[in-house]
Amino acid sequence: MMSNSKNNNTNKAVTGRAELLRYTQNPEETVALAAKMCYSDDSLQDLVHSAGVQEPAKLVRMLKKMGHLSTFEHASFTFSITGVSRALLAQITRHRVASFSVRSQRYVSETQFRYIVPPSIAALGSAAVDKFKAQMDTMASWYAQWQELLGGKSESANEDARFVLPNACETNMLVTMNARELIHFFGLRCCYRAQWEIREIAWQMLKAVSSVAPSLFNGAGPSCLAKGACAEGPKCCGKQKEVKDYAKALLH
Repeated sequence: MMSNSKNNNTNKAVTGRAELLRYTQNPEETVALAAKMCYSDDSLQDLVHSAGVQEPAKLVRMLKKMGHLSTFEHASFTFSITGVSRALLAQITRHRVASFSVRSQRYVSETQFRYIVPPSIAALGSAAVDKFKAQMDTMASWYAQWQELLGGKSESANEDARFVLPNACETNMLVTMNARELIHFFGLRCCYRAQWEIREIAWQMLKAVSSVAPSLFNGAGPSCLAKGACAEGPKCCGKQKEVKDYAKALLH
């Protein structure tokens, strides 16, 4: 996984990191229990207090093959996502079956904000990166000027001074999704057609959940992995082999 850069006066650029913080205890067994209850004559209490569902991984695989994913919604996963841009925030919150808690730009002063440098700019070389950083410093100075004009570092000043901040400005958040929504999320955001920043975060999230619930997330990812064929039609990236090689190296 990528890690955050140090926050100091000479380097305020950061990179994104997704970390799995909490998840449903025994997520595969929880999903299997929900499925078993639907078809069992036993009471739910008996199922819960019995020896448990036999071979939950096998039942989970069967449910996935049949497309019966409603029981997957009983397993939830909570991530910390740090060092990402406000541009990413606008994308990830489009996934409506999720819960988000985001660091506020109203209550938190952004005078010395950290920011994300796009790889395409970094690829242009050090001069381009220096130019980008100088622009970020300029925006930080604009923000500080508006804070002062609006009454100083206060809630009322911050809420309007933030209007001059760029999409590159860093934010941190907690995100919770259930397993079904995560599979949907990975199908869209692990794809090479997705924007680079959210794609990197999505792969980190997939790696994290695959380690604790392999049966739930086996085969999850873009359609070229999950379904064996690209769903993008004429917009296909043409990098299916590269995607498969990357997934194999990351997840195994």
